[in-house]
Amino acid sequence: MRNHFSFRFATLVGLILLITSLHYLTTTHRDEYHDIYRRLYYIPIVLGGMWYSLRGGMLTAACITILYIPHVLIQWKHHPQIHLEQYLEILLYNVIGFLSGYLTQKEIEQRDRYQKTAERLKESYAELKAKADQILEIEEQLRRADRLSALGELAAGMAHEIRNPLGSIKGTAEIIRDGIDPSDRRYEFSGILIKEVDRLNKVVQDFLDFARPAPIERLRVDINATLLDVLALTSQKAKAASIRVETHLGDVPFVAGQAEQLKQAFLNLILNAHQAMESGGRLTVSSEQADSQVLVHFADTGRGIAPENLEKIFNPFFTTRQEGTGLGLAISARIVQGHGGRMKVVSQPGQGTTFTLFLPAAV
Repeated sequence: MRNHFSFRFATLVGLILLITSLHYLTTTHRDEYHDIYRRLYYIPIVLGGMWYSLRGGMLTAACITILYIPHVLIQWKHHPQIHLEQYLEILLYNVIGFLSGYLTQKEIEQRDRYQKTAERLKESYAELKAKADQILEIEEQLRRADRLSALGELAAGMAHEIRNPLGSIKGTAEIIRDGIDPSDRRYEFSGILIKEVDRLNKVVQDFLDFARPAPIERLRVDINATLLDVLALTSQKAKAASIRVETHLGDVPFVAGQAEQLKQAFLNLILNAHQAMESGGRLTVSSEQADSQVLVHFADTGRGIAPENLEKIFNPFFTTRQEGTGLGLAISARIVQGHGGRMKVVSQPGQGTTFTLFLPAAV
């Protein structure tokens, strides 16, 4: 930029000095040459206006006027009949310098306005795109809410129809097992039956918890203490699975909500991380404050989630595990939403997954 400025300035000075030298070195008897030289002055004047706008055009015209007037007064004093013509030429120098500089300045101002308008349009486009993404997210939440509403209506009727027979089956199996010798293989089969009934009962209970969540009592919850309680509950399971747990808990404010429900959400995410690290790994649990929100991160080094499944993992009954119910993440998302927050997931297949909970801080 500096070299560009120096080149233009040197060009203007060189043209002015060259044309002025021609005037002073050419005798007045060759008036046809002086007519040409006078017109050549317009070149640096116009260039000064184009390159340096109004100030450049006026300064260039003023410099030429100062250099040209001695030539008129001294060398052309014996031709008084052409003084007026040359004075008019000097006046035109300044008029042309003003016009060229003024028009260039207006063009620059107009270009600046266009550039600012383009920047505003770019910002408006970015805002519109963000709003459109938000609308799409809201539409997805509404569709999910419709599905949840339908599940809630089904839950009430299905619960009694399923749980009552399960209770009878379990009670009968326990009676049968009590009457069988433990060395008999039927004793083992009875235990399997009772275990499967318990598992099926848990599925029904999870379904009920998801479809008809309990109302949230707004209390002040210490997120860090809640996380440590859940990690203590799952510590033995983590050790047995060769999972190393790291915590980075920041100085975060309280959250308005119910500790037991948040424990359930955290527990589901931790167990989900354990299941993703079948051969061991590292689970990092951290918390931090961002503006008026508390962020809780659960990062594992498991198998990750396929990109095509990222949009489905919070849907009820979606699971990639044969023994899974597909309700753990859905329940966690429902609990977080019930606390006025949201959940985000980032995953790389083969590298791991990070779940981030955004919870509003208590006022």
